[in-house]
Amino acid sequence: MMLINPEDSLERQNEKLLQIVQSLMRRVEQKSEESGVAYAQFERAALLEGQVRDRTMQLERALDLLQDSNARLARANSSAEAARSNLADAIETVAEGFALFDASESLVLANSRFCKALTDIKPRLVEGLAFADYVQLVANSRDLSLPEGESPKDWAARRMRRHGDAHSVFNVSLNRDRWLQVSEHRTASGGTVILQTDVTSIFRAERREREKLQHGHVQMLQATLDHLTQGVAIFDAQARLAGWNDRLGELFDITLPERTLGSSFAELARQIAETALFIEGRSQETLVEWAAQRGRRQPLTFELQTEANRFLQGFAQEMPDRGFVVSFTDVTSERQASLALQQINELLEHRVEERTLELEEALEEAERANTSKSRFVAAASHDLMQPLSAAKLFLSSLTEAAGPGRPGELADKATQALGNVEDIITALLDISKLDLGRASFDVQSVPLKAIFEPLRHQLEPTARAKGIGLRIIDTNLTVRSDPAFLRRIVQNLVSNAVNYTDTGKVILGVRRNGSAARIEVWDSGRGIAPEDQALVFQEFKRLETRGDGLGLGLAIVERACKGLGHPLSLWSEKGVGSCFSLNVPVAESTTVPSVKAPAAQPDLRDKGPLVLLVENDTALARALTQMIEGWGAHVLHAHNAPEALELLAEVQLKPDAMLLDEQLGHGMTGTELYSLLTGRFGTIPARILSADRSRRLREACAALGLELLGKPVDRDRIGAFLVGV
Repeated sequence: MMLINPEDSLERQNEKLLQIVQSLMRRVEQKSEESGVAYAQFERAALLEGQVRDRTMQLERALDLLQDSNARLARANSSAEAARSNLADAIETVAEGFALFDASESLVLANSRFCKALTDIKPRLVEGLAFADYVQLVANSRDLSLPEGESPKDWAARRMRRHGDAHSVFNVSLNRDRWLQVSEHRTASGGTVILQTDVTSIFRAERREREKLQHGHVQMLQATLDHLTQGVAIFDAQARLAGWNDRLGELFDITLPERTLGSSFAELARQIAETALFIEGRSQETLVEWAAQRGRRQPLTFELQTEANRFLQGFAQEMPDRGFVVSFTDVTSERQASLALQQINELLEHRVEERTLELEEALEEAERANTSKSRFVAAASHDLMQPLSAAKLFLSSLTEAAGPGRPGELADKATQALGNVEDIITALLDISKLDLGRASFDVQSVPLKAIFEPLRHQLEPTARAKGIGLRIIDTNLTVRSDPAFLRRIVQNLVSNAVNYTDTGKVILGVRRNGSAARIEVWDSGRGIAPEDQALVFQEFKRLETRGDGLGLGLAIVERACKGLGHPLSLWSEKGVGSCFSLNVPVAESTTVPSVKAPAAQPDLRDKGPLVLLVENDTALARALTQMIEGWGAHVLHAHNAPEALELLAEVQLKPDAMLLDEQLGHGMTGTELYSLLTGRFGTIPARILSADRSRRLREACAALGLELLGKPVDRDRIGAFLVGV
């Protein structure tokens, strides 16, 4: 049994021991007769006194430790308070509003600038405020400017969704044209830091610059409109009047005051209908219905006659932003001329006949000039080669007369120089024809043996003189190509290989490559570096200074192969050699294919349709006009869309058919002109002419229900189209 409880504090244990000692001492004094027992009790008291002394010392040490700990805690609290005070001071110096929420979404601290602009909630931002409550306070603040149609609840929900992002920056609109930029960041411990920056001055400056720019654009647009000879009115996407020029009021003899700005299109249409009469089936309701369309509006044309007997042509077209522009052009003089032309129809027909004769004479003259030009190109090589050949003969005679020695050597060099000039002129003529697309290819069955044999006799002496071997492997294959150009291609490849091979050999042979014959020219010459392989096919490009010529041989080869559709390839390795190869289709049979009988010539004399031809290529237009008029039709030719519109306005006739080139230079395309004309005259049979075979054009023609006729134009397809009109 223990006299004290070890779980008691040292003070309590010491108190109990003192009480026990005092009690024992009293008992010793009262029972002195029992000396043995008293002595034992004395010993126990002494023992207890020692324990009390030890416990007292332990208690004193514990008290010292407690006092030291309290002192350190006080110093730590003082440091923490100083740090907190410094942090608060630092946050207070931040120019932006600052707030910190801990990981439990409770407000830890905020500076005086935080939510300063929201005066009604600023006093309620106290430490411990939940983030969701803070958002609700902001959402219901009287200083917050909510977007149109958004409630405080909706704004709070949108704000809480942004809170889910690790980092977000957004702007908040306040009343009295003020703006705050809010930046929210997540801390490493899961807390949230919010920065609020007043960006009102930035927003106002941007607005001033934007308004200044818009004002400048408006002035520029108004100045442009005022310089137009047409009356123009501009409407926004809601069909409200956004701008006009003075010419509009002049044409209709009406005044449009400033208060008219923003009025509806229907109101302007009513004003126009009061001062002018719609003609050609249009009406005020037609314009209003067109403006009210929900889908894309097609261009609309209409005509008016004013009370002053002035004829106006109107054109309405939609803009990309769903707004639209309505323009009015004074065509009084054109209409008066049209009426006059109708009265002198017989005179017009006579003039048309005279014009047709003049065009026929001009066409014949052009054909004669074209024939002369073709003859000149064909004879140019002969005319240039004739004096060169004579000079070479004279030099040969001079060489024989001079004999050995310096004069003979000079004559030989002059002969070689003239030969080089002859080759260069021939090459230049070939390149000019190929580049201009004027080279005429006569593709037929060509036995390769007829190409190889002359080359063997021509080039073997040159190769033998250089000390290299030339091997031409015989073949019985027959290919489909132009014999003259194929001979020139192979000759240039083999000559080039011989010229640039110093030692070794040159091989010409053929491999079967499916349905094609692969003609290959191998050499053991100097080779061509990979970075230079594309250059060798350019004219006037030579990779080495040695050798004669201007580097035209491979340029001719590349262009001729491209024109004939013979794929050309090159393999070469520097210091090893090269291989030039081309694929030529193998002829299936040596028999001459039957010639398709030409289609019967259309006869349009009974119907005599009026065909509108819009083609900016004069030569093609003349050819088409002559062909169609030869069938018995009448052709109105225009080079572009404005000329076509002017021509139709002049003759006051609706064409029976139209042939429209798609590429007409600057301005409208053929498909756009078709849409405009069908909007004016209704459906007219038409075809689009173009060398463009892109998907975009095909889809555009399909959307308009048009057939696309590719260039070169097929005569039979045009004839079939006009017969069916």
